[in-house]
Amino acid sequence: MKTKISVLGCGRWGSFHALHADHIGCDTLLWGRPGSARLAKLKSGRKNEYLTLPESVRLSDSLPEALGHADVVIISVGAQGFRSLCREIAALPKPLWETKTFVLCMKGLELESGKRLSQVLREELGDAPGAAVWVGPGHVQDFLANIPNCMLLASEDETLPPRLADLLESPLIRFYYGADLLGVEIGAAAKNVVGLAAGMLDGLGLPSLKGALMARGAAELSRLVGAMGGDPMTVYGLSHLGDYEATLFSPHSNNRRFGENLVRGLPSEKLAEGVATADALLVLGKKYGTELPITEAVHNVIQEKADPHETLSRLFLRKRKSE
Repeated sequence: MKTKISVLGCGRWGSFHALHADHIGCDTLLWGRPGSARLAKLKSGRKNEYLTLPESVRLSDSLPEALGHADVVIISVGAQGFRSLCREIAALPKPLWETKTFVLCMKGLELESGKRLSQVLREELGDAPGAAVWVGPGHVQDFLANIPNCMLLASEDETLPPRLADLLESPLIRFYYGADLLGVEIGAAAKNVVGLAAGMLDGLGLPSLKGALMARGAAELSRLVGAMGGDPMTVYGLSHLGDYEATLFSPHSNNRRFGENLVRGLPSEKLAEGVATADALLVLGKKYGTELPITEAVHNVIQEKADPHETLSRLFLRKRKSE
């Protein structure tokens, strides 16, 4: 019998996850909110700007239908709308969701609280459903061009990542397991902030400073993860440092492009999760007494309208200190 998968969120990543689930032989449903322009486009032509969905992928705007269909629920929505979605799920009858496995495929933190998305899910749904996060390097455009990559599954339940890997792995995606859920989530979210800084360096004509950015970015986040009680070495794995190539250098990176466009005075149409994540990280830095100079610089340029050249020059040319 085919495993039934529902994907909540019909943007770039959600539509890819639905396509991938279908390709590996799952009975797949893709959900979007009622009135969603993205869902309407998929319903009208089975395609968006990235891919074409086969007829075997069902499309729905009914959340009860999506949850009732699934054994595994993959979620790919904006991080700042995740709590609202969890509350919608919690308001439905428990038999629709309490025995499901939820896989969170987002890289972000809640803006006001700095909370990790797995924390948000537990606060709203309790401990009943199984939960894992799926993060790591990769772009939809590359996967669709049959360029493979390695990604990461992590959960508080150590038996869950191997079971999900058996279900979700394909020639395009090889999975590793993360034992430190806290470090994985913080690292995955924070790499988008480093991506914003990388884009700013590109826009300023200073790409050679990306080496220093990578070294200092990983060190900065390792201190925060350690202060929060996680393993500082986690950020040197696939969730953070291992995702730098895709985030700091790729033309497909929305965060890198946002940073570049910002300093060049150009608009950005694509979602850059790192913008909200930078502010959420500063909440955590204050809470745990950890300095986050790169994050603060990104915040100052975006939110305080600080001069990007002066701000980033000060960041990398500040008083000398040991690495």
